Amino acid sequence: MKYLVESFMQLLGRAPTKPEKDDITPAAQEIHFYKRGQKLDMDEVRRLHDEKQGKNKWLKRRWATLLFVNLLFVVSYYFDIQLLEGALTASRFLGFHMADLNSALQVMLAFKTVLINLLIGTVTVFVLWFLVGGRSFCSWVCPYHLLSEWAEKIHLWLAQKKLVKDIPFHRAIRSVFYVIFALLAFATGYTVFEAISPTGIVSRAIIYGPSLALLWVLFLLLFEIFVSRRAWCRYVCPIGITYGVVGLLSPMRVTYVLEDCKHEGDCRKVCLVPHVLDVTIKGRATDTRVPVGADCTRCGMCVDVCPTNSLRYEFSWLEQLK
Repeated sequence: MKYLVESFMQLLGRAPTKPEKDDITPAAQEIHFYKRGQKLDMDEVRRLHDEKQGKNKWLKRRWATLLFVNLLFVVSYYFDIQLLEGALTASRFLGFHMADLNSALQVMLAFKTVLINLLIGTVTVFVLWFLVGGRSFCSWVCPYHLLSEWAEKIHLWLAQKKLVKDIPFHRAIRSVFYVIFALLAFATGYTVFEAISPTGIVSRAIIYGPSLALLWVLFLLLFEIFVSRRAWCRYVCPIGITYGVVGLLSPMRVTYVLEDCKHEGDCRKVCLVPHVLDVTIKGRATDTRVPVGADCTRCGMCVDVCPTNSLRYEFSWLEQLK
């Protein structure tokens, strides 16, 4: 229960809390005690990095999956094969209705009614993203996420040259925007968020061709390059909260294994939502195996970079059968 509460509060923007001694299992306390006197051996960490095979394995798989899903919309549209029709906000896959959960919520608030087809599509998508891990949608399917990821690389390069400086905001702003967009839909009868969501704009542009709305996307990307890295995903987009809640109890997750971790912190440097990896800080893990919080997008960058495989994908239902 404590994990669920902590994970949910982090989704809403609260900083991770440092566990009390009573929150930590005896097995984890023993490992923490053993590690307390250990100093980080960077030569060993570099050697482990060099030895690790399959660098960027999950990044390549994720990019390939994201491109495949979005191109499937294009192929279906241009060749009229009715395989995956529509766009990310609302689609039909092999005849099954699918509706983005946040879009469906916005529509129902705007029209103040529950539409049956929309409800069916919502259930389908809810089950899908519950199984594969909530915010996996963000990093494995959302086309704006990929553009933002590339923009972040430019931002980091400019920051390294001391040409830009990242301006962070409080993550709780995203929760405020979530309420604002919901209230706007209810009060105006118009899905305001959908009109400005770069996810929908980019998805429709890929399938049906570019529109002037792409200028808004360009503005967002420039803002993220020169002002605040990943500003839209971190501080504005309500989709992340919606899918994060779906993923609270998802069996697909990134799990942290305490014993072999060197605590060098490379995982937090590459993470898109680094607060979820506070558990890797020495003394923070409450057990020998800890699931990473629901705000994790399951992008796999921490799994790729971890030199000791202390971060790994797991499907909890399968782990329980072992």
